[in-house]
Amino acid sequence: MCGVLGWIGARLNVQHANQMLDQLTHRGPDDRGDWFYPDHNVWLGHRRLSILDLSSAGRQPMSSENGRWTLTFNGEIYNFQQLRRQLIEAGCQFKGSSDTEVLLRSIERRGVVDTLRRLVGMFAFAVYDAHDRKLYLARDRMGVKPLYYSVDSDEIAFSSELGPLKRLPWFDAELNGDAMQAYFRYLTVPAPISIFKSIRKVKPGVLIEWSQTSGVKESAYWSIKETVRNGVLARKEKGGLDIKAVADEMESILSESISLRMISDVPLGVFLSGGVDSSLVAAMMRKLSNGSISSFSIGFEEPSHDESAYARGVARSLKLDHHEAILTERDAIDLVPEIAGAQDEPFADNSIIPTYLLSKFTREKVTVALSGDGGDELFAGYPRYFWGDRISALRKALTPVGARAIGGLLKLAPATFWDSFVHRLTRGRYTGSEGLAYRVDRFADYLSTSESDAYRKIISVWDSPGSLLGMRELYDWGPSIDHYQGIPWSEQMMACDQEHYLPNDILMKVDWASMRCSLEAREPLLDHRLVEWAWTLPFQYKKADGVDQGKRVMRELLYRYVPSNLIERPKKGFGLPMDRWLRGALRDWAESLLMKTALERSCLVNFELVANMWRRHLRGENFSSQLWTILVFRSWEERVLLSRRKEVVVPPVALA
Repeated sequence: MCGVLGWIGARLNVQHANQMLDQLTHRGPDDRGDWFYPDHNVWLGHRRLSILDLSSAGRQPMSSENGRWTLTFNGEIYNFQQLRRQLIEAGCQFKGSSDTEVLLRSIERRGVVDTLRRLVGMFAFAVYDAHDRKLYLARDRMGVKPLYYSVDSDEIAFSSELGPLKRLPWFDAELNGDAMQAYFRYLTVPAPISIFKSIRKVKPGVLIEWSQTSGVKESAYWSIKETVRNGVLARKEKGGLDIKAVADEMESILSESISLRMISDVPLGVFLSGGVDSSLVAAMMRKLSNGSISSFSIGFEEPSHDESAYARGVARSLKLDHHEAILTERDAIDLVPEIAGAQDEPFADNSIIPTYLLSKFTREKVTVALSGDGGDELFAGYPRYFWGDRISALRKALTPVGARAIGGLLKLAPATFWDSFVHRLTRGRYTGSEGLAYRVDRFADYLSTSESDAYRKIISVWDSPGSLLGMRELYDWGPSIDHYQGIPWSEQMMACDQEHYLPNDILMKVDWASMRCSLEAREPLLDHRLVEWAWTLPFQYKKADGVDQGKRVMRELLYRYVPSNLIERPKKGFGLPMDRWLRGALRDWAESLLMKTALERSCLVNFELVANMWRRHLRGENFSSQLWTILVFRSWEERVLLSRRKEVVVPPVALA
């Protein structure tokens, strides 16, 4: 795991480029390297977190023997040993044992596109072809590793993070109106756009080809859309399988995925929450290793957000070397002002705070940690997937007027009815971290709108962010279920979540939190072969009929190794009681960002909307999600923008 950076063009300044590279030291504290080709004005840089082949033979940037190709690479190629054997059989020779050299030799022999199709891994890399004077930028299929780039006329620069690119001589600090609206809607700025108009992101599964004569050419070598289409066509073969046979298939694929991700020349462990996803990863690691397996979890003193006891029980059952940190509420609260707005772009998923704390704690013992990210999106873990088919069936059975009437009746009942009486009646089975009243209110909304609008509402924090920003509603860069016709609504939502929510939120969060601590996080459930296999499964293997519980095949496999009583419980997630904190310990911090004098120098223009929402929240209504997006944006503004205010240009889009 590393940081990469490069610059091609007439204005290239090598000393300045090296200073930009030093901004990525946290991504690669073990070594640094750079390569300069003065005849072409090309400079590539690399910061190294040493994981495989700790010797100098693994240093980057790395050039081919004939000098044609030079590579700077961030990530891990998990099937590098298999690729290495194939290349040796084809006549290639190797100086070291790193996956970087395997990647370079493969590109040299097979070309970039053919190599990409053979890779199993997480990666963001740049390779320069000195013969054709072309630069190639590529990102892994699921978007585990980020890659930013900026083009100005016949110059280009790229980086693992956005921050260094702001030091380019052509950097334009004008904010991207589309990106601002997307952020307030989805908590994050989705690829391929960034918060700045002059900087873009490489999308997952995409190859960028650039030359001074042809500019940018973009092509997809893999996509969720194609994976869904191919998977659904193959489903007939699996429709009659017993769940045990399906679990056997999953065990075979997942065992290989995890085995490859356990290859490391440095200490390795696993994040363990005690839920299905992380417990299954830990169980497979235990099965595959005769040695000690270190597991890591954090807990909170507040019982409503603490799952440490479950992780402890799973670790004990699997005989893991378990490490646990119990945090006080003060620990998390003290970190909020530091984390909020600390990213290069506004990012408002507040679970980044516990993710950072877990990464920091884990890095004290190991350099690599496997995680369970992806299980919810691949195997129907979110309640909206369970409810989707029911809502679709109910909508078909009712007239539009009848659906709206039922939705209205559900909304008439006070929140106390759902969160007190019904909560006790159902023993909290359907409540979740947000409360049952919140879920019922959402259900009522979904029932009375189209499936496309309902999904958009599910994933939107602000339905009309333009009203907050003083802009007309701009192009929506979010996902659309219209791209996934021919499959049930539940699966359309799953596909969109894999395409959008995973890379732009979950994986962006994990990359930032882990890399800030110089920790490499690996996601075995996001091996593209497992993703492709999951789409060949009929929905019945992910969620059984009549059961409000997903991950059916995952549970079938997990309970071969861990007793079910250690796992079965209502899903809490990794959130924080932000609604209460904003009324209490964080109130002064919040008000310092929301006061009128502060808002007057902000890009937010609807001061009264913000002030009214804050007053209502203090009186007991819960607007913590919307307020958190504002507070993070304001923190980001103060840190990133207002310190260089003369360079900042708010997009001139008038409110229609």
